Amino acid sequence: MSNRTSDPADLADELQDVVGALVRRMRSASPSREISLTQVSILKRLDREGTATVAELARADKIRHQSVNVAVAALIERGLVDKTADTADLRRKLLSLTEAGRTLLAERREAGSGHIAELLADRLDPAEQQQVSAALTLLRRLIE
Repeated sequence: MSNRTSDPADLADELQDVVGALVRRMRSASPSREISLTQVSILKRLDREGTATVAELARADKIRHQSVNVAVAALIERGLVDKTADTADLRRKLLSLTEAGRTLLAERREAGSGHIAELLADRLDPAEQQQVSAALTLLRRLIE
């Protein structure tokens, strides 16, 4: 940040710029697979937390049920997610990651995270890396 400020509006604007640039950089390093950020978020959540319903995914990511439904339909069509009936309640449909979904996530993580890890190692000294780590803790509080 060029003009160190604690004004929340200025911080929010700068944060949007930086996060956007990081996302673009990670996407450029990731394999081109024509997948939206919402779809990636769904895949990551299913990978991290296991099976879920569309409603649970929508609540967790704070997005509309319909938006998740559209994204999930595309993921199912591409074979990245499976939908099965819940054996305890046949009205509920459970979503789970397929092997193809896991593979896609692994490729994206390797390419994107590897690229960011290289940048962290090459451009920041250990003390600065610790500052980034501390900032991540604060940023996570913003999204909880």
